[in-house]
Amino acid sequence: MTSVSIFGPADEPITLDIAQPFAPARVSTTRRYLMCPPRYFTVEYAINPWMDPSQPTSTELAMEQWTALKDTYERLGHDVSVIEPQQGLPDMVFAANSGTVIDGRVLGSRFRAEQRAAEADHFRRWFLESGYKAVVMPTAVNEAEGDFTWTGQLLLAGTGFRTDPGAHSEAQEVLGVPVVSLQLVDPRFYHLDVALFMLDDQSERPLVAYYPEAFSPGSQRVLRRLFPDAVIANDDDAVCLGLNAVSDGRHVVMPVEATNLAEQVARRGFEPVLVDISELRKSGGGPKCCTMELRG
Repeated sequence: MTSVSIFGPADEPITLDIAQPFAPARVSTTRRYLMCPPRYFTVEYAINPWMDPSQPTSTELAMEQWTALKDTYERLGHDVSVIEPQQGLPDMVFAANSGTVIDGRVLGSRFRAEQRAAEADHFRRWFLESGYKAVVMPTAVNEAEGDFTWTGQLLLAGTGFRTDPGAHSEAQEVLGVPVVSLQLVDPRFYHLDVALFMLDDQSERPLVAYYPEAFSPGSQRVLRRLFPDAVIANDDDAVCLGLNAVSDGRHVVMPVEATNLAEQVARRGFEPVLVDISELRKSGGGPKCCTMELRG
């Protein structure tokens, strides 16, 4: 059996046992994350299918859920840095969209939606003030880790709704890593990080989880070739943004509603850590959207 820890705003853990066949031992690695508190969170415009300004939102609840997510990372031994939010930028909480960091090199973001454009420069200044020397701002539209996923060996790069295809070659040139382009076709899954996430980026055989229907037929074939052992999510997993998850190689922080996906990753030897982030999902975000990884 494996234990699943559920943490919500009340910060009271609930343990759920999931039957698990033989699976390899998983090893966590300490990660460094950058997050931004949702102090000004609201839904006042619609730039993706999840956003509905007519529905009420609670900034207080968003702060509680974000704090529980940050506390979860720190409880698991990870280092979390925090950037100050800016009034008038309600989506700045989704830090993953503002930078891609590999081996200490930073490729900033260039947002497609004008409502989020100003976020990019706030993050650029944070990187410079934090001692990063190699910081490059893109010329092509690129929503950073929203559409860029590092496997430990290559960069998976999504396009179709937000990030321009030209940003993929720019990322390869700036970051100096091989890039594989993937075409997204379902507007609900407008970013790569709501359709796919890395479970293990430290092994010789990286392991991912993904939702095939979010991708074009050709991209599905690419994913099957690259990751023949992948965890395949179903529609229920996908529509609760269960794939907007964060793994440290052992613990997988994911939305509490993604029970089928949690069982699948547990069967592979990982430990799901389920968090309630339902308020931020009203803007189309989950744990990964709130979390930029600082590599190197």
